[in-house]
Amino acid sequence: MIRCIIIEDQPPAQRVLKKFIADIQNMELKATFTDALQAIDFLKTEPVDLIFLDIHLPKISGIDFLKALAHKPHIILTTAFSDYALESYDYDVVDYLLKPFSFERFVQAIAKVPATKPESSQRKNEAENLDSTDVLFIKSGYEHIKIEVADIRFIRSDSDYTEIFSAKRKYLSNEPLRYWEGYLDTKKFIRIHKSYIINTSKIEKIIGNQVSLDKNTSLPIGRAYKESFMKLILK
Repeated sequence: MIRCIIIEDQPPAQRVLKKFIADIQNMELKATFTDALQAIDFLKTEPVDLIFLDIHLPKISGIDFLKALAHKPHIILTTAFSDYALESYDYDVVDYLLKPFSFERFVQAIAKVPATKPESSQRKNEAENLDSTDVLFIKSGYEHIKIEVADIRFIRSDSDYTEIFSAKRKYLSNEPLRYWEGYLDTKKFIRIHKSYIINTSKIEKIIGNQVSLDKNTSLPIGRAYKESFMKLILK
């Protein structure tokens, strides 16, 4: 069974892809998205084998989405423009469907998708992929800014917003702290206070109820969070 998602902002193109997928017995459509940022969140928790990806999308383009994926499923690009055909193959896509495409052409593209891995091997790879996300996009005002996850030192709540601190700069995000608590890898990022999430790899030392990242940066450990935080650190 080929598990797939559609990332396409045009309803007519969505309908065509849904119909074609439904007509092929060994395909399962898991979800449909109108922009790539929604799909990035979905892929954090839901494994898929194949993505039908439009290039011209709102917020970030299909090409930028491809660049942001550290471990990508198989990709079939769907677009009304042929300009990006050569560039797309630099990202090891399975095929490039130029709209409007026929069912026959669709089947030809599906035939190029490599066989799925055995279940045990696939689950192992999926678990590794969830723990190794390299980048994320944060919504800041009207922009979506790409940042390296490994560069994040800590995240601080600021009313309905959050401030994401790296070694070089601070990013203001429209998302609340609880969003990042659910989004980031809980083995690496842990909430230590009602106002703070910390990247545990950046800890220099712990003194009493304070976490020190360097000589100039110390963060408080909240009473309600201390026990679970210390268990994670000391195990």
